[in-house]
Amino acid sequence: MVDLSVNLAGMKMVNPVVPASGTFGFGKEFKDYYDINILGSFSFKGTTKEARFGNPTPRIAECKNGMINAVGLQNPGVHHVIEHELPEMKEYFHKPVIANVSGFSVEDYAYTCELLDKEEQVGILEVNVSCPNVHGGGMSFGTDSKSAAEVTKAVKAVTTKPVFIKLSPNVTDIVSIAKACEEAGADGICLINTLLGMRIDIKTRKPVIANKMGGFSGDAVFPVALRMVYQVAKACNIPVMGCGGVSSAKDVIEMMMAGATAVQVGAANLINPYASKEIIEALPAECEKLKIERISDIIGVVE
Repeated sequence: MVDLSVNLAGMKMVNPVVPASGTFGFGKEFKDYYDINILGSFSFKGTTKEARFGNPTPRIAECKNGMINAVGLQNPGVHHVIEHELPEMKEYFHKPVIANVSGFSVEDYAYTCELLDKEEQVGILEVNVSCPNVHGGGMSFGTDSKSAAEVTKAVKAVTTKPVFIKLSPNVTDIVSIAKACEEAGADGICLINTLLGMRIDIKTRKPVIANKMGGFSGDAVFPVALRMVYQVAKACNIPVMGCGGVSSAKDVIEMMMAGATAVQVGAANLINPYASKEIIEALPAECEKLKIERISDIIGVVE
């Protein structure tokens, strides 16, 4: 019997599979397809201080081996999440969840994280620093070591639960940013978020997405994500959650061998609502083929 359990910064999970934020809502969209309690955990919809309507439509563009989205962090706001979504979630998901938090200023991040930190169901805070810094000229917090560290420090000052910083891949040196977050007190790193992409409708000669550009995700980004997970896991002494183009049990194993303690499944959930379930079910057989008795033993085995 293969032991699939992992310990993610103190949060014990029966397996390393975690549906990624933005692809699993608050879980209720998937609970009628299968018992989502088979998941290690899941990262719920990115939450901001205030409610957000999001970007104008169209927001989605299909690509070869992937997709582009520019949803614009549409969500009901942290107070609604605490008052409505989390109490509802308690009825159908009986494990700690990962709270994904976005913001447009350091104060936004601290405010939202402080509130969610007090919620019993929240096991880990996942801080998305790929948002534009409204006080810093619109540059993403995650593309600058100093800004990423500033957010990390502010969040850690008002929280008690593990804080994972979710980094943008749209940078030249992912390691320096990850190390800055670690030095600022981060308990873990999640990577990668989406790459920046674009599609053009050649008939209308206009961008397919109203926002012109959006986040590129799906199978095609897996090698980039794997490379960044490997680099960061080797450079830092805190756990890494791998994310980006994961769509099979073999991908999970590969990501863990690169250094990930847990692995997020994103766009695959939008293509097949059973994707995470099928990956979990396939993992034991794939491990047995590779003579892996405990999946935690393979974390970071690649030199």
